Amino acid sequence: MILKKQIQNALDKDGVVILPPMDVFESIKLLHDNGIHVECTMLDPWYNKGFGGVLPTEEYDNFIKTLLDTSGEISDLLYLWGFPEVIGPYVRYAPNNYKMSAWLTWYYKNCPSVIRGWRSSQNACIQFIRDGYSLHPENFLTSEQKDKLANGKMRYIPGPPSVIESPLIIGFVGKNEQTGHPSQKPEAVFDRLIMMATKESDVVFDPMAGSGTTGASAKKNNRKCILCDMNEDYIQIMERRLGVSRLILPNR
Repeated sequence: MILKKQIQNALDKDGVVILPPMDVFESIKLLHDNGIHVECTMLDPWYNKGFGGVLPTEEYDNFIKTLLDTSGEISDLLYLWGFPEVIGPYVRYAPNNYKMSAWLTWYYKNCPSVIRGWRSSQNACIQFIRDGYSLHPENFLTSEQKDKLANGKMRYIPGPPSVIESPLIIGFVGKNEQTGHPSQKPEAVFDRLIMMATKESDVVFDPMAGSGTTGASAKKNNRKCILCDMNEDYIQIMERRLGVSRLILPNR
């Protein structure tokens, strides 16, 4: 398990590992074959709506189910992103020993849609959780609430709302975050997801990391992360954004 030690050493040193470009299933297999387990996996595939290509419905369905099944073998919690009409069918699907535990909505008002009709204002995200794994709503408590909890004065821990409002990273909005990626999500959205799914020093995996927002959020919140993408340009964006060079794999 030389690679496992190499990745662990890099995580201990930088908190971030960027794998060289590879297909999503290849990166998942790499972690699986080297005995690497993570607490949370972020899955943000193309939405089968034009950008990234359009597959026949059955073929895309098989892709998503295989993605969930294989990711579930190396992780305790999964997030699946997509348009509501695309990922809606998967609320009734979960990998073995998992359950669908939340439907989350990212709400934004600044979509510059020119389509005649309803203007898009949301993305959806399904949370799947492994049996026995615990969420971390305590990460959202105020200092006063933490004191009450410590003194046994809270009957339950309130979690954050399942609708997260944050504008699209476009134009003059989020200029400090913009990387040039065509579908970049804001860190503020990923902060919520990662904080709910993990505690400090836990590892988050994103095999379709795009601009590296998962890594930026994980690093900011004292989590570790492993990132990959099949696109060389996106790997370079991640390297610049996170200040970390990709891992050089043996025999590759």
